[in-house]
Amino acid sequence: MSTEVPAYRPTFPERRLGVGLVGAGAIARTAHLPAYRAWDVPVVAVTSRTAADAEALAADFGIETVHESLDALLADPRVEVVDLATGPVGRVELIAAAVAAGKHVLAQKPLVSDASELPRLAGVLAEARAKGVRVAVNQNARWAPAWRLATLLIREGRIGDVVGVTHLHDKPLPPLAGTPFDDVPHMLLNDYLVHWIDITRCWLEGSTVVGVTASDHRVPAQPVAARNPWGADLRIDVSSGASASIRIVGSAVASAGGCPFWIHGTEGTLRGSVLLGSDRLTLDRDGDSTDFVLEGQWFTDGFAGAMGELQSAVVGRREPENAAEHVVATVRTTIAAVESAARGGIPVHPVDLELTTAREMSGAA
Repeated sequence: MSTEVPAYRPTFPERRLGVGLVGAGAIARTAHLPAYRAWDVPVVAVTSRTAADAEALAADFGIETVHESLDALLADPRVEVVDLATGPVGRVELIAAAVAAGKHVLAQKPLVSDASELPRLAGVLAEARAKGVRVAVNQNARWAPAWRLATLLIREGRIGDVVGVTHLHDKPLPPLAGTPFDDVPHMLLNDYLVHWIDITRCWLEGSTVVGVTASDHRVPAQPVAARNPWGADLRIDVSSGASASIRIVGSAVASAGGCPFWIHGTEGTLRGSVLLGSDRLTLDRDGDSTDFVLEGQWFTDGFAGAMGELQSAVVGRREPENAAEHVVATVRTTIAAVESAARGGIPVHPVDLELTTAREMSGAA
């Protein structure tokens, strides 16, 4: 068995493609643009529903052009990739507009949160494929160093076949009360935990989801103003017999928190953690334990990884690992989790929810 460490850091083509940013909110300011600055990604233009926000963002990050509308940004010949840093409402139509303009797209997560949008999305993605336009999703957590390296080690067979995946959310929640999240039903399952759902289904690839069971609940001392539950449990069962569990116990009070995870396989185990400086990964196999020295953190390297994979795919004329068509399985798993929670935790059994591998999507060996 190889002892080499796979290359897990973000990668870009030699010439970075010009990016047009749609949206000037907090996530663009705190994650997208710092990542692109650190990795020399040229952001050539920005537009937003609020012109003042776009102008302030442009001034702070040295973006040359502020466009007054999406149409104007899409008409800008310097924009090769459209970065949709907006919420899920109306996202499919934004993707459709960019595809019609011949622009490649990186769309924020969750890709969509309403099952009724999936047929329209499928049509847009078919049009994109016919035109040679790449549409990817900003599932940036796939490039969180510990999670990315774990993914690559699993692909190499370093723990054999995955038997089980376990996640524990052992950190405070971000501010939620009084934010737009108040209006998102089953917010933890519908939005916040999407990254955990996505990386888990990546580790379970090659199987078919046969059951999703989820529940959410208010926790002791949760403020009345916090309208959405702070506790949630999610279980995913797949056709191989493997299963996954994601547990969030509330806004954890911890002096050294993080998000630990365990991936048990038929030949070994991966143990690690992400966030709050807890980043680590250990491989336990054949009686030996290997601790990997990790470089970087989810914020902001994960955002560079998602953009870098899209740009590399465009230049390499292949589908990106985070292609929207690949992420649809995450969307469907998430929708099933919300449905289960809405039904009081009754298991939902999706039909034909195959976890296609990212390598199959990208055409990689």
